[in-house]
Amino acid sequence: MLNKAIDIISELATKTKRVILFHSLSGKDSIALLNLLYLHFDEVICVYMYVVKDLSHINRYINYINTNYPKAKVMQIPHFSVLSYIKTGYLGCKRNEKQRLYNLSELIDLVKARTGIEWTVLGFKQSDSMNRRLMLRTYEQQAINEKNGKAYPLSQYKNTDVLKYIEANRLIQPERYSSEQSSGTSIDDVNYLLFLREEHPADLKKVLKEYPLAERKLFEYDYGNKAERNDNNQAFADQP
Repeated sequence: MLNKAIDIISELATKTKRVILFHSLSGKDSIALLNLLYLHFDEVICVYMYVVKDLSHINRYINYINTNYPKAKVMQIPHFSVLSYIKTGYLGCKRNEKQRLYNLSELIDLVKARTGIEWTVLGFKQSDSMNRRLMLRTYEQQAINEKNGKAYPLSQYKNTDVLKYIEANRLIQPERYSSEQSSGTSIDDVNYLLFLREEHPADLKKVLKEYPLAERKLFEYDYGNKAERNDNNQAFADQP
C-alpha cells in the first residue's frame, strides 16, 4: 500500500537524513506522510502553519506526534494567510500595515535556513487540482523537485488511498470538519467555525478573540437557515 510513495521516500533518504515536513497536524496527508517518513530519517521537523495558536483540537495531534514519533519535532509558524490578515486587519484582527508578507515558498526557505535542512516534503497530490497535476508531472518520478529540494511522495495517490493507509496502520484519524470538502482550519470556511461551535467551543472563543468579525459568518449562516425554514413553513401553510 502506497508502495510508490515508499520508493520515493527511500530515494530521498539517499540524499539526506533530515527532512522538513509541512504538516497540517489534523489532515490525512500529513498523518500518513509522517508515518511513511519516520523509519527512513534521523529527524523529521513537522512545520505547522497556524491561524490561531494553542487550539485544543490541534494540540491533541501535537501530543500524538510527541508520544508516537520521538524523532519528530513540531515547529509552529504563522500561516502565510495570517500575515496578510494582519496587514489588512482582516475580520477584525489586530492590524499592522507594516507586516511583511510571505508566500509558501518563502516560508519554506526560512525554515530551511533556520534548521539547516535542505529537503522539504509536502502532501500535494495531482488529484488536488489541475494546477498541481500540471506542476507535479514536470518533476522526476512526478514527485521529486531536485532543483528546489522538495518532494511530494503522495503525488500520484487519491484521498481514498491515503485514508486506507491510515486505517490499515491504525494511525490517528484525521479531523473531519464537515460532510463536505472542507478547507480545513480556515476562518474563511463556515464549516470550520460550525465544527468549533459544536465540538470545541473554547477553541471557537479563541478564534473569535483574534478575529471577532468571523462571528458574522456564523450569524449569516444561522440567519440564512432560519429564513429558509420560514419560507418552507410558509409554503407548506399556503398549500390548499
